[in-house]
Amino acid sequence: MRYSLFNIVVNGLTGNRFTEPAWRAATPKPRYDVVILGGGGHGLATAYYLAKNHGIHDVAVIEKGYVGGGNAGRNTTIFRSNYLLPGNEPFYEWSVKLWEGLEQTLNYNVMASQRGIVNLIHSDAQRDAYARRGNAMLLADAGARLLDRDEVRTMMPFLDFDNARFPIRGGLMQPRAGTARHDAVVWGFARGADKFGVDIVQNCEATGFLRDRTGAVTGVETSLGPIMADKVALTLAGSTSRLTEKLDLRLPIESQVLQAFVSEAVKPLIPGVITFGAGHFYVSQSDKGGLVFGGDLDGYNSYAQRGNLPVMEDVLEGGMALMPMIGRLRLLRQWGGICDMSMDGSPIIDIGPLPGLYLNCAWNYGGFKATPASGWCFAHTIATDTPHPLSAAYRLDRFRTGKVIDERGAGPQPNLH
Repeated sequence: MRYSLFNIVVNGLTGNRFTEPAWRAATPKPRYDVVILGGGGHGLATAYYLAKNHGIHDVAVIEKGYVGGGNAGRNTTIFRSNYLLPGNEPFYEWSVKLWEGLEQTLNYNVMASQRGIVNLIHSDAQRDAYARRGNAMLLADAGARLLDRDEVRTMMPFLDFDNARFPIRGGLMQPRAGTARHDAVVWGFARGADKFGVDIVQNCEATGFLRDRTGAVTGVETSLGPIMADKVALTLAGSTSRLTEKLDLRLPIESQVLQAFVSEAVKPLIPGVITFGAGHFYVSQSDKGGLVFGGDLDGYNSYAQRGNLPVMEDVLEGGMALMPMIGRLRLLRQWGGICDMSMDGSPIIDIGPLPGLYLNCAWNYGGFKATPASGWCFAHTIATDTPHPLSAAYRLDRFRTGKVIDERGAGPQPNLH
């Protein structure tokens, strides 16, 4: 005990000089089998599963800043699989199953907490819609409970059940949903990939692509020089369209800002994750006591990681309608993440339209919760040049063929009328 405390004091006073880094500070080699652009959760998970599941270790993850400095560190940390459509529900359910064993798999504490999620019901039509969704979840072995008003009141007595405009009539609960520590997830996948020999290269910005005479992608231009690769994979979230423009490739996505907020710390209050069914507001409570909440997009295209006041007002109005007590709390801080929104609200995991290019993008509202399954399925696609069965519906050409997955991934807001 004294030795551990001594180590803490010494490292604290010396800037952690004697602490071993969780992964190597790699210098890029001239060539790799696979280069992954984007050092967030999806990119690092892809690298990890490429090595672990497929034995491909000659991999580099290229990040323009520091790992987890993009959307991986700018979300509300929720994971769930309460989807309806067959293109989505099995994929997100596999992600939840991976979340459930992720700490043992990575041997790293990602602070996963399966406290459950409740989507509140405010109308008869919404109850019918949630009953249908719950049945789809049960068919996918995801688990679901349709709660009546009294069951919700027992769990969350602080809600405004008799609001004149938005009375609470019940809820759809997924007990296995929860939250995890976003930066710990990134660090765990980074350390795991590093142990398999993956090079994680930070502060290295991709500025363009290398191509041969046929137009195939053969590598990337970076701020540290060119890097050749047999395969180049993009896991760039809201910055995807910026890079694909350099290939004269226009994808069916657009980037918009999604804000999140956290209040001052309070004693334990919110038992899990709650979503407002009559608007776009969702809330959970962090381990430090702050209420973490968010809402809808800012409504205009942008690559800036900042929000605007009208959306802040709309989110807070939704929270006040749901539980007026939060009006006594002080807002601690606000941040924005860049979401790459697709036309049907579902992601793209596919072999790219150019040889040597692989796409993982358009995560809309669902990027964090998908992290393990995204890496698992994208690694399969890269390694085998075939879609994984769980992500087969996420093909790029669905927008041309009409096989869209028209399910907004935000969670609440089915038809209330």
